[in-house]
Amino acid sequence: MKNIVPAFLLLFICSTIQAQDTLPKFSVRNIGSNKYVISWFNNFKNVKQISIQRSLDSTKGFKTILTVPDPTTPENGFVDSKAINDHNFYRIYIMLDKGVYFFSASKKPFYDSAAAKRKLNVDGNSDRLGNIDSLNGPNLNIKEKVITNSFIASKYVYTYRDGYVRINLPDDEKKKYSLKFFDDKDSPVFEIKEIKLRNFKIDKSNFYHSGWFKFELYEDGKLLENHKFYIPKEF
Repeated sequence: MKNIVPAFLLLFICSTIQAQDTLPKFSVRNIGSNKYVISWFNNFKNVKQISIQRSLDSTKGFKTILTVPDPTTPENGFVDSKAINDHNFYRIYIMLDKGVYFFSASKKPFYDSAAAKRKLNVDGNSDRLGNIDSLNGPNLNIKEKVITNSFIASKYVYTYRDGYVRINLPDDEKKKYSLKFFDDKDSPVFEIKEIKLRNFKIDKSNFYHSGWFKFELYEDGKLLENHKFYIPKEF
């Protein structure tokens, strides 16, 4: 089923993109309902990783809340709905070629009264990665999907921000499922021929490196889904 984005939500997204700053500058907006939009433009040609970090202090205690699946996306952002209040600080971790990395300046959200008045309150779960994250998972906020270059993760196989690959299959014991995993060059990685559990996770170490991976999910021998997911790089 295709997601239909309401017209008022598209207007919100457009205004978000227009408000973005070019990295290492970025914007953080409080749009109400305990939602904070972190967004930016990216002009770096050799960027390898972009991560969003959050802290209650402006200089220390930062923790990564999201590593974007595709750091080369020109316009990107994330809706943080897990922050306790608007006293948090945000910063961006940027890694370029040859391991060169740096952090943006930290900043607090500013209250966007125009966005808050629209009372946008689309349910979501920012624990899952989309592009951004983004990014992944079936219950991503619609705003996140649109901002993140329209990458919509599989509802069966997706990555949590802890790096584990989550498998969430239909709860039907009569069906038989199998999975084949491939790297971004379509080379086989490994295969699970008979899946006994319907909800489990696979350690990221099984994929040997970070980056994009593809999969083929079969139901009773027939291809149910052919999709991809992203495993972020640790630092």
